Order: sequence, then structure tokens, then C-alpha cells
Amino acid sequence: MTLLIRGGTVVDSTHSYRADVLCVDGRIAQIGADLQAPAGATVVDAGGLLVMPGGIDPHTHMELPFMGTVASDDFYSGTAAGLAGGTTSIIDFVIPNPRQSLLEAFHAWRGWAEKAASDYAFHVAVTWWDESVHREMGELVQQHGVASFKHFMAYKGAIMADDEILVNSFRRALELGALPTVHAENGELVFQLQKQLLAEGKTGPAAHPLSRPAAVEGEAANRAIRIAEVIGVPLYIVHVSAREAVQEIARARGEGQRVFGEVLGGHLLIDDSVYRDADFTRAAAHVMSPPFRPRHHQEALWQALQAGHLHTTATDHCTFCAPQKAAGKDDFTRIPNGCGGIEDRMGVLWHYGVNSGRLTPSEFVAVTSTNAARIFNLYPRKGAVEAGADADLVLWDPEATRTISAATHHQNVDFNIFEGRTVRGLARHTIAAGKLVWADGDLRAVRGAGRYLPRAAFPAYFEANVRRSRDS
Repeated sequence: MTLLIRGGTVVDSTHSYRADVLCVDGRIAQIGADLQAPAGATVVDAGGLLVMPGGIDPHTHMELPFMGTVASDDFYSGTAAGLAGGTTSIIDFVIPNPRQSLLEAFHAWRGWAEKAASDYAFHVAVTWWDESVHREMGELVQQHGVASFKHFMAYKGAIMADDEILVNSFRRALELGALPTVHAENGELVFQLQKQLLAEGKTGPAAHPLSRPAAVEGEAANRAIRIAEVIGVPLYIVHVSAREAVQEIARARGEGQRVFGEVLGGHLLIDDSVYRDADFTRAAAHVMSPPFRPRHHQEALWQALQAGHLHTTATDHCTFCAPQKAAGKDDFTRIPNGCGGIEDRMGVLWHYGVNSGRLTPSEFVAVTSTNAARIFNLYPRKGAVEAGADADLVLWDPEATRTISAATHHQNVDFNIFEGRTVRGLARHTIAAGKLVWADGDLRAVRGAGRYLPRAAFPAYFEANVRRSRDS
């Protein structure tokens, strides 16, 4: 298929310029002024629109079996909703059960993802440790293109990685050139606080943030950073929600350590008052971990994003409908943790970031696409508007508006955490692999059109750490 995008303004992570973009057979073939449309080409008028790399969401949980249920968005519905919002690639998480083979879990997730409408890659979680895990990490990197491993420092008694697992897995990641990532919350503290709150009769959603105060995130972030420092491996911290964690990342980066931080759109905009809603269904719909924080944390997150201490924006998209959330009606620790957002991430980031003056359009591209592509070794295939890159593009209308609502979104969930917010700046068209998959409100997602994205290990930032570790 040949597609010519005519009359738009190309915006990448460094600058913008007027140009046409020609896409042939799923790749960007040519960029320039006044390009001629080849015979049979589809021509899209991008006058007044910005032509940007398609969004990359580096943190999703489609079809996740979790807390006794399964996330309501599967790999098709979730990625299709992402296309409607301008996101053309995701990196999802394979999460083995304790004692389960990493490879067995990986192949299960690959099977579920065959229905994806957009391209996808995987992080694989390390939830236990023995020599088989050591061996299978190598197979995943060298044979299956997995270049990042996840460690949950929370969820005691289930998938929590203790310090022994962190040390062993971080060392193995260093050997392989793979990037360790962590969910930074002190799982023991959370467990003890949950028991205390339940004993006090505090069983509703309002107890959820009390069981996971900012200090438990700051402590875990510092511990993971220090372990990575001793081992000499880079580190990526997912869904940073608290000022305390930001401070640890900024300190480490100021000392020359390779630490990357991710922030969710929800944590930038929503505060902990949502858990005190008298309606259980609305309050429970916001239960995720880490929880939404008091408002002063939001400003710290925005400042860190502007300063370059936080590098990517994600969603942690993990949707559960009201009947699923009701499992915790009498015990907040049983409410399935997770919220949606893949369809809305780019719209809310543009509205509250670019329109407010916090971010430039190029910085928006960096934090919604290019930085994730660079950190997770997908660049320049993804995250770039340049010849040879995949033709994954979003034609952005900075003046279009939309009022976000569960009644009109494409996510397979009955609640939207951004409900009622009107945002200015939207995906007018989305192009994935050179095909028009979202056209001014018409979703043309195709089940199974997404491709698995194997990733090589040893990106440049990692090689520097390996050399430094060997020299020390």
C-alpha cells in the first residue's frame, strides 16, 4: 500500500518543519516538499495538522490474569482503543506465576497477543529465582528479542521480588545487556499497613492510599537504585507517582547513574480525593498501585517531566469493570488493581502539557514516543519520522476537542478515570504500518494486524554502563 500525507507539519523530538511524507509498503519512503503521489496512492490531506511519530505506550497489561479475574481489555480491544488515540505500539508485560517457567509464560502471552491490532513488544517479569530462571532469561534475550525484565517490589505472597531476586536478576540482566525495570513499592510495609487498616475496620477504597503512602515508594525506589548502582546496571522505574521517588531518581542521575523514570497520565492529573467518593463503584474504579496521590505530588511529577528526570509517559492500562472491582466490596485489598487510559494518554498530555506551556510539541513527541523507543531499543524503527522508519504516524489536530467519556471511548471498560474532561488536541488520523487505521472518528483496526517487535540487547546507554562496571 502507498500513502501520501500531504501538506502537514512534521514534528519530531527535536524540531518541526513543513513536509509531505510518502509511505510505501509499511515504511516511510520519502520526506520532502511537494512530493508527487505515485499512481494508485491514497492521499491524505494534512493541512493544518501535525505529523508526528505514533505513540508508544511502554506499560500496558492487556488480558492480564490478576487478583482472581482477567483484565477486561484483551490485546485486540486495548490496542484498537490505542489506535483511536494515536498510540501505535505497546510494550506489555509477561508475568509468570511463582515457580512458572518464564518461557512458558512468554509463549502464552505471545498467543494471546496474536489478535493485537497494533505492534507490540514484551517485558518479562522475574517473580522467583533459581538456575532455570537464569537460563531462561538468556533464551528470552538471545532467541526471542526480550530486552527488559520487570520486578515487582510489591504484592507480597504473590509476585513480589525480594532483594535476593533483585540482586540475582540485575546481575543476569547486566550479563545479557537487558534493562531491569521495577515497580517500586515496599511490599512488606504495604502488607503490614493493609493488615493494620483492616484490623481498624477500614475496609473501603479510602484505605487503599493509606496502605501505600508515598514513603513506601520512595524507599523502594532508593533501594532499587542503590542495588543497580552497586551492580553497575541501568534501571527503569515504572509509574513514578510520588515526589519522594522523583527525588531519588534526580539524585542518582545527578551522580551520573543511568536511571530512567516513567509517569502515568493519571498520576499527573488525578488526586487521592477520588478514593473518598461515597459511591463505592466510582471510588473502586480508581484503585491502582501506586495510588493517586495528594495534589502536591502532581506538580513534582510535572516538574520532573520538564526537567528530564522522568522520560516516558505510559498508562499501566489494566482495566476491570464494576462487577470485577466489586470483589473488594468488603475488603479493599481484594479490589483488582488497575485503571484504563491507552486511548486518552496522548490527548490529556497534549491538553495539560502543551496547551499549558509545560511542554513544547517536540517534548511531547519525546515523552509519548521517541524516548520509549530509545530506552527500549526500538529506535529508529519506531519513534521517528524519517526515511526507513515504520510508517506509524499520528496526524494531530491541535485545535480539535473531545469530551472524554466511558459512553464514547473504545476501551472495553465501563469507567473512564478522565470522565468529563474536555481536551483540545486530538489524533485526527492514525497510520499504522502504512495503513489508515483511524480516520476522523472512523476506527479501522484489524484484528491480528499487529506484529511482534523483537528487540536487541545492548543499546548505547547500556554499553557505557557495562564498560564502567568492568573498569571499576
